[in-house]
Formats: sequence, C-alpha cells, structure tokens
Amino acid sequence: MSVDVTTRPRILESYAGGAWIKGSGKGQTLLNAATGEPVAHIDSTGVDFAGALDYGRDVVGPKLRKLTFHDRALMLKALGQKLMELKDEFYAESFATGATRTDSWIDIEGGAGTLLSYASKARRELPNTRVLTDGDVERLSRDNSFSAQHILMPLQGVAIHINAFNFPVWGMLEKVAPTFIAGLPSIVKPASQTAYLTELVVRRIVESGILPEGSIQLISGSTGDLLNHVDGQDVVTFTGSAWTGRKLRTTPAIVENSVRFTMEADSLNASILGPDAGPGTPEFDLFVKEVAREMTVKAGQKCTAIRRVIAPRAHTEALIAALGDRLGKTVLGDPANEATRMGALASLDQRQEVRDRIRELQAEAEIVAGNPDEVTVASGDAEKGAFLNPVVLFADNPLGKNAIHDVEAFGPVSTVMPYDDIDEAIALAKRGKGSLVASVFTDDKKVAEEVVLGIAPLHGRVLIGNRQSAKTSTGHGSPLPVLVHGGPGRAGGGEEMGGIRGVKHYMQRTAVQGAPRLLSAVTGRWIEGADAQTDGTHPFRKSLAELRIGDQLVTATREVTLADIEHFAEFTGDTFYAHMDEEAAKANPFFDGRVAHGYLIVSFAAGLFVDPAPGPVLANYGVDNLRFLTPVYPGDVLGVRLTCKEINPRASAEHGEVRWDCQVTKADGALVAQYDVLTMVAKTWPPAA
Repeated sequence: MSVDVTTRPRILESYAGGAWIKGSGKGQTLLNAATGEPVAHIDSTGVDFAGALDYGRDVVGPKLRKLTFHDRALMLKALGQKLMELKDEFYAESFATGATRTDSWIDIEGGAGTLLSYASKARRELPNTRVLTDGDVERLSRDNSFSAQHILMPLQGVAIHINAFNFPVWGMLEKVAPTFIAGLPSIVKPASQTAYLTELVVRRIVESGILPEGSIQLISGSTGDLLNHVDGQDVVTFTGSAWTGRKLRTTPAIVENSVRFTMEADSLNASILGPDAGPGTPEFDLFVKEVAREMTVKAGQKCTAIRRVIAPRAHTEALIAALGDRLGKTVLGDPANEATRMGALASLDQRQEVRDRIRELQAEAEIVAGNPDEVTVASGDAEKGAFLNPVVLFADNPLGKNAIHDVEAFGPVSTVMPYDDIDEAIALAKRGKGSLVASVFTDDKKVAEEVVLGIAPLHGRVLIGNRQSAKTSTGHGSPLPVLVHGGPGRAGGGEEMGGIRGVKHYMQRTAVQGAPRLLSAVTGRWIEGADAQTDGTHPFRKSLAELRIGDQLVTATREVTLADIEHFAEFTGDTFYAHMDEEAAKANPFFDGRVAHGYLIVSFAAGLFVDPAPGPVLANYGVDNLRFLTPVYPGDVLGVRLTCKEINPRASAEHGEVRWDCQVTKADGALVAQYDVLTMVAKTWPPAA
C-alpha cells in the first residue's frame, strides 16, 4: 500500500503479520524538534502482539533457517545498498528529529553501512551452511569411536528490539543485522519521539522485497502485552534508561522463561587527558576537539557521549578556556540550515529533562561555560524548538562528590574534573560504575598502559587518542560493527555487534556427542573417524559438483635425505643450527640430531599430494592450524593422507573454498605434521564457455 510520507502530520502504522496496521486509539502527536510543528501521529492500539510473535516463529523463522549464512548475507548486502540509494529521503525526514545532516550521517549511512559490514563479515568468516561449528572436535574415547562437537543453531523464536529515540535508523539496523545473519526474524519497537523516521525506513525495506516477508515487523507506539508472550526461544534487546530496562528485565515471562535479555543503559562515559598532554601539545588540542564534538553531535544525545572530562589539575584552567572558546563558536539552529552546527534536542520534554539534571549537577559543580536557561539560535524557533546551549561544569575535589558520577544530563553537557595523579584519574573513571566507552589522550606509552589496564574491566570499549592516529581515528563516540558495543554495570551489562560475536547471541550453542561419522553428517564437516572414500580419482580432479566430504587421497612416499636438508637450507637461507650442526642439535632437548625444516616437510607434502595439471583446483590460499608434532631425521620416509574436510561454495561466484585435512606421517605411523590446506575450487570443470 502506497503512503504519502510527505503529509503532515502523517499517521504512523505498525507492520505485523505481513500487513500494515493503523492504530485504533487516541495515540500521541509527535512534534518537529526544531519548529514545534506536528510531524506524525503514533498509536499501536489494535495490533495483535501475540499474533506477531506467532507469525515470526511459525511462518518467518522456518523460511530464514532454510537459508545459509551466505544466502542471508547477500540479502543483507542488497538491502544495505538499497537503503544507501534512498538516503536523501531519510535525511529529509531526519531533520524533524533535530539532527543536522552531519548528525544524521552517523544514523542513516552508519546504519546502512552496518548492514554492509555484517554482510561482508558473514561471507568471509562464516561457512555457506545452516549450522556453525564452534571450536575443535573433542575426542572422548581412546579408539576415536566417540567424540563431541559444539554447534551453533539459530534460536526458533523472535528477536524483539526496543530502541531509543536518538538513533532511529542505526539503533534498529545494528541489531537487525546480526539477528538476520543468525537466521532470526525481528520485531522492532522504536522510541515514539522519532519513530516516524524508523517507520519510513521499514516501509522502504518492506517495499524493496529484498528480505523474506516478515523478517522485520514494526510496532509504532506502545508494546502493549507483547512481552507477556515471550518464551525461551525469543530474545529481547533494550536501549534506553536503566530504570526502564530494569522494569522490562523483570517482566514475569522474561524471568520465568529465562529469555535472553540484553540491555544498553545510562552511561557516564569519561575521557581522560594524560599528564603529558598539556597545552601546546597535539594531544591537548585533539582532546578539546573531541570533547566539544561529543557534546554537540546529536546535541549530546548519544549513549557514548563524553559526560565526564578528567584532566590534570594543572591543565584544567586552560582546558575550560579552550572548551568555552570552541563551544562558543557553535552555531545553533534549524538542522536543515547548512550553517547550523548543532540542532535541537528531540523534544521540549527532553530539554526540560536535561535542564533538571543540570540543576542536580549544580549541587556539586559550577557552570563555567554556557547558560542552560538562555537560548541563542541563528535559525529555527527558539521558543518552540528544543534548543539548548552547550554547558560545561567544573567540580573540584571530584572523588568526594556523588551526583557528578551518577546523574546523566542526556544533552550537550559535560563536567570537568581535575586529578592529581594517574591513580586518581583511574579512580574517577571507575566511579561511573560501568560505561560503554572511555578514552585517554596521551602520547606516553606508560600512561596508555596504566590507564587502559586500570579502567578496561569497567568499560566495553577504550579509545587511545594521540597525534599518530588523529587522522584515521573514528573517535571516542563511534561504535563500529566489528567492535563490541555495550558495557558492564551501570551501562546495562549487555554486548552488541562485535562482528560475528553479535551473531552468536541469537544462536544456541549445543554440545553434540556421538560417533564421528554421525557427527560429521550433522555438521557437514569431516572429522577424524568419519567415513572416508577413495574412488581412484584424485580429489584435485573433482569440481565442487563432484567433490564430496570425506573424499580422500593416500599418497606415495618420499625419503628425506641429508642432502635435501642441506639443499633446502642453502636455497632458503634458513641455516638454523638444528638443521646444520649435529652436535648442537643433539644438545637440544627436543632432537636426537639434525632435523628437517618444518617448511621442507610441508613442501614435500605438497609435492606428494598436488595434481599438477590445470583443473578444478584454481589456487591454494593458505593453511590453518599448522603444527609439527614429531621431528623428521635424514632417512625418514614420509607419506600424506589428504581428506576433503569442508566445502564452501560461494553463492555469487563460479568457485568455492575447500578445506582439506592434511596429515603427514612416517612409515611407522608417527604423526609428523597436521594442518588444513585451503584451496579455491571451480564449481564445474571445464568451466562453462
């Protein structure tokens, strides 16, 4: 159904059970943060929340689980590209949230970029299968008749993502990306204040038809009784206030069914100026720039923003002056105006909330820059718009204070705190009781070591800023798809993203025990003791269409001579004494005399198992887990057993990766070396014209 999204105010709808649903109640009117004009009306009355969960579990989930990791990754890539094509429409809608285009870049293009990042990592790091093995095979019997393998499978429920108002696009997509790669459908519940942008993006996702129908459902408005219907196969994630998070976490159905619950809550993030980084140093200038940026981007409405500015006592006066000067040049106004450098808070209520928190902070700190009660804007409506000047406070003797470490003003507000030594700086950072991120600006290796090791247990991420990384650093406040986002204690105790780590949160780890040949059938990966077959055709002569897990080659043998060892040493330059000096080698506790080079063994092994003619094997791109287990002496005879271990066809290419188990043994059966050989193999051979 086509909807005119330019109509103001427009009616936001929920998307559940494969249909758009208009609320039947009074709902709430949402206002433009910069002008106070009505933007949208939101209401979820009439949505069948239990039915939405059932639809995700019974209809959507089975379809997603039939796809491989690579199938889902390619869909996510196509979706990320589609959203990038539509970004200008999203930017236009985002201005109503109070965010400038620069602010919205993090949200809109950052969100699409997260989809692309997960699509890329999944195809590089995960197999093109429906089951993921986790760790090595555990051998449970001496005769290798009983083994175990941990596997990861997608949960068979729905992931409910309850998001905050400050990142209506990224906040949704950074959770949807790993969820979808894992094979789980999502129900997204955005914060009402900025839900009109989320709803627009979900509309475009549904219209694109890229993801299987129902992969994302949307609740525009209250969640009603949704959480009363969750079970042990569902997941709930929450971003918002600690109070709300604790309330949701104790929902009876969540507690009784041990539902996975991840929370990202309040965080009084700190940034520390190193004692070496005084005025005039590059690190001092970088610190001032970073603090000011974190205060003004999204008008300070970032869960990662710097709330506590910890600096050497001797430098605080210069720091306050520099911050005040930089912030004083910040142009407040209509976010759609190109001259604006800081837009509005999300709502007038949010502005009042920030002002109230500033009053609490003033009990322990004095305002040294900015006035929270007077608003000066270059454009926009100072009365109807939720504008607020940046405010810097100063708290002397900060270790003896409490509010400055407990009260978060979720806006353009930071408190400067002096310290007298590194231990005190670390203690101040830890007073946050657990944060999403901290940073330290220093060019001193010792300072970096002491601070990071001192504060890491209480933070999900720590950034070190200095002159060397200044041009390439992503900054204090930028969560990245490949890094974990979350923090202990006050920050909620949750963890999101972190590359493939984030995918595993939506999967169940199961230990499977049994005979190796049956374990191999379950995992699609050959293991020692599983069935192997030799049909007379060299495995390297088989395309992916012909190759099977367990195809095996047992090679002829080759004797290693002293001349081989000396030639290899001269040819490569590797004249390590154990290969060249008999007496010195005997003195080594591991050898009985001169030994063959490990890489000579690997080279001879390749000479034994490689089929030299052009064929399906296109390239060798490496080895994994190489271990040398028994020394090889002149006169030893070596042979190789090569077994097809894993086949990964690439969905978008005419080849795939094949992993081979390679064992090099002596004539007496002693295992000399073991490793995985990695090759690129054509899907068909000869290739189609």
